[in-house]
Amino acid sequence: MPDAPRPPVADWATDFDHTHPDYAAAAPEIWDELRETCPVAHTDRFGGAWLPTKHEDVARIAKDTENFTSQGVIVTDWRPDVPRPMGYAPPITSDPPFHAIARRFLLEFFSPKAIDGWEASARETCRDLIAEIKAKGLDEVDVATEYAQHIPVRVIADMLGLPREDGDKFRVFIHRILEEPGQNTVESWEDTLDYYLDTKVKERRENLGDDLISYLCTGDIDGMPLLDEHVRGTIALLIIAGIDTTWSGIGSSIWHMAQNPIDRKRWNTDPEVRPFALEEFLRFYAPVTMARIVAEDVEVGGCPMKEGDWTLLSFPAANRDPEAFEHADEFIIDRQRNRHTAFGLGIHRCVGSNLARMEMRVALEEWMDAFPDFELADPDAVKWSTGQVRGPREMPIKLSV
Repeated sequence: MPDAPRPPVADWATDFDHTHPDYAAAAPEIWDELRETCPVAHTDRFGGAWLPTKHEDVARIAKDTENFTSQGVIVTDWRPDVPRPMGYAPPITSDPPFHAIARRFLLEFFSPKAIDGWEASARETCRDLIAEIKAKGLDEVDVATEYAQHIPVRVIADMLGLPREDGDKFRVFIHRILEEPGQNTVESWEDTLDYYLDTKVKERRENLGDDLISYLCTGDIDGMPLLDEHVRGTIALLIIAGIDTTWSGIGSSIWHMAQNPIDRKRWNTDPEVRPFALEEFLRFYAPVTMARIVAEDVEVGGCPMKEGDWTLLSFPAANRDPEAFEHADEFIIDRQRNRHTAFGLGIHRCVGSNLARMEMRVALEEWMDAFPDFELADPDAVKWSTGQVRGPREMPIKLSV
């Protein structure tokens, strides 16, 4: 059955829907309006959910593991049935003390030194994609679908020891889980992410390699091997959270450059500004909104949140709060003080931040080197993703070749 259209939103303060196309198209404007009129919005959709837009409220919730559980991090019409403290995708769905144990398994693979070892492969991927674009000889290209969306797919696939050719499957899984959670899009069990990963875990346990899945398959907690559910959930986290977030960051950065020739020229002529520019891209176009479930009745921003309610952690909205950042509504390419929340706050701060920064930096360096001048072919043709990760899904670019 085709997905039913999302009902129109009557009032973003009392009836918001972050999965609606209208939200995707104008999220920054919605956050700014809510911050001034209703800093903690509410909706009866999804069984009840809250949307704080001020930095102090987002930070408070992110750091409060007593009143807010990470058992569910993607808002749906139901509540997850995988019990605490592990959750269905450790460590991101794990509560203390299990969270620290689950997170420890990933630290070695995502350390700065380990990520340095993947830069050459990421750069080669970018150059291959650019060569394919140039070989077509066209003056217009969809930079989202032909460039940004392939880079993290290939890097994560290589890290996990999965076929790069499964990238199309990854994109389908991401769409179902992040952009239209709860929608009727799966026809059979064999089409699900769980089935795909169960198959891969079984294969790897029978034939270990030197990839991240094999590492997890040989891991243990106090002498007890990791459960298949733990391994599967962690792999799912890396595929879902490690791919869409980064391609959204890459795409948003190129979208910005396409419309700002002054910033584009500054990047091209002043390499020393690039580290600051990268952090400003992360602040201004932060892609990720996480979620928590209220574990105990609590009040935030004067709003009474009840046990079982969803709470969205809009890190992108927090990054544009004028109480937290000077000139928060401006993109400042050489911003010096930039303690943004693009990678989250609290115990769940993104373990893959080193990887994301590297991929974004390499993708931008290679693109800007190959195409110093470009612009949007049609601003109205840019399509933004719905759900909890925001970035351009379709973005036609006119190249100067």
